[in-house]
Amino acid sequence: MSDAATRLASIRSEIARAAKAARRDPAEVTLIAVSKRRSIPQIEALIAAGVADFGENRVAEAAEKWPALKAAYPHVRLHMVGQLQSNKSDEAVALFDAIHSVDRSTLLGALAKAVADSGRSPEIYVQVNIGGEEQKGGVAIAELPAFLEEVRATRLPLTGLMAMPPRDLEAGPFFALLAKLARRHAVTALSMGMSSDYRTAVMLGATAVRVGTALFED
Repeated sequence: MSDAATRLASIRSEIARAAKAARRDPAEVTLIAVSKRRSIPQIEALIAAGVADFGENRVAEAAEKWPALKAAYPHVRLHMVGQLQSNKSDEAVALFDAIHSVDRSTLLGALAKAVADSGRSPEIYVQVNIGGEEQKGGVAIAELPAFLEEVRATRLPLTGLMAMPPRDLEAGPFFALLAKLARRHAVTALSMGMSSDYRTAVMLGATAVRVGTALFED
């Protein structure tokens, strides 16, 4: 096995173990390989090993790498997992199959216009500022009900909620809170968990985990 395949097999095994411990089907969890600052050969090694979902943090970097990759591997899905500027909405809608960081009305309106103009409609995840951190993007918990109503009033396909817990605190309680919010607001998908805490996220209901370092580095 290649190094990429070995790392992938290990992470998939950990996801399966965590899912089974929570009495979940491991097939419910999508592994998103976060490929920011990774080379095309590194990405292709993971595609060859069986990864079908990749995440990027910046539109400009994705635009350099992914049009050719998606032409060569049409089954691969690309996820926007970083903050998105409203003026990049047209490019984002053209490039990405899912956008995980929708968190404000101006961005929502720009995305809705881009979808109407292009006819292409990526899945939408609403980012929640689950830890109330000023430096992070995301909708405040108190404002989430009204913002979800805004999303549902558009033609955009509301898929789920996304969150990143504070770095210096135990992630589990924040994942549990996001899962509770999703149930309360009848949202089915949860994008949560990264290299350091994806096991916990799977046990608490994640349907997509965003793993970078653990997949690309020994």
